[in-house]
Amino acid sequence: MSSVADKLNSVLQKTAQLIELCHALQEENDLLKQENDAVKSALNASKVKISDLDEKMRVLKLAKSIEGTSEKTLDIKQKINDFVREIDKCVVLLKK
Repeated sequence: MSSVADKLNSVLQKTAQLIELCHALQEENDLLKQENDAVKSALNASKVKISDLDEKMRVLKLAKSIEGTSEKTLDIKQKINDFVREIDKCVVLLKK
């Protein structure tokens, strides 16, 4: 009779160990999902920053190509700078 009881206790202990292992794996899985989400967010933020910098670079190249001392050129540069500031404001609003 004790043999059956011993086997039952062994099964119960192994079941308890499996349940603990399952809980530990679920916690690890949750942590990995959180880490994955954080990495995805960082990647998206980097992509946005890259596109912003590409746009600024394009605007700066355009501004540099129009360099000169005439009053008209200065007006154009001022307008471009205003556009860049407005774009920056829009990007900040989009990030919120």
